[in-house]
Amino acid sequence: MFIHRPIVIANWKMNTSVEEGERLFERIQRDLVEIKNKVDVVICPPATHLSEFKVQSSKFKVGLGCQNIHWEEEGAYTGEISILMVKDCCQYVIVGHSERREYFGETDEIVNKKIKQVLKHKLIPILCIGEKLEQRKQNETKKIVESQLKEGLNNIQYSISNIQSLPIIAYEPVWAIGTGQTPDPLETNKTCKFIREVLTELYNEDIAHRIRILYGGSVNSENVAEFTSREEIDGLLVGGASLDPGEFTRIVKSVTEHTQ
Repeated sequence: MFIHRPIVIANWKMNTSVEEGERLFERIQRDLVEIKNKVDVVICPPATHLSEFKVQSSKFKVGLGCQNIHWEEEGAYTGEISILMVKDCCQYVIVGHSERREYFGETDEIVNKKIKQVLKHKLIPILCIGEKLEQRKQNETKKIVESQLKEGLNNIQYSISNIQSLPIIAYEPVWAIGTGQTPDPLETNKTCKFIREVLTELYNEDIAHRIRILYGGSVNSENVAEFTSREEIDGLLVGGASLDPGEFTRIVKSVTEHTQ
């Protein structure tokens, strides 16, 4: 099995002014200096912050990600963010987050078009997938994540020649995001294993094991070890807890200690 370097991705969502974000970013970087070579850390702030953070992130080797992009490079899409606007400031783009799917009506087809745009410009997509509570109660978890995964990666080919742009898959049960509820870690590991099996079907075993699969949903420093100590979980996508620099640092340190 391909052994991954752990990764922790912070999604700040629609929070912080540029000034507030700069203070938070500087604090996180300062606190993580000692462990920056043991784990990949990616910060996804609001798009308004990216150009300000670019110089600092390269200095401290913290990755930057955009929370969303439009599927077109330019055009009459008032208020939207084009990949051309952010590609020089970041290396990653979150695509298909459940909040985008729920609040903005993003379909798997839209997600697929966005991923293709990200890959066209040689950035790394962070594809979010996960079931809703009612779907979980109806034992449809596998059905939902398989569908979202296959549709999101539809007609996207990978081989050893382009592994630099392999997607990161973030499994986020919708019912666990921001609710304080977390799924059973063993069940989560099984779901992540199933995701890797689907990736093997789409590509091959080597490619599937090179793709990092993350867990996200009400992650905090107290429960992080329960997830990152599992064989199939390669890191975390952290939401609200990433806005607390002390808590986020504790999460990252825990990942370095407990990742397989």
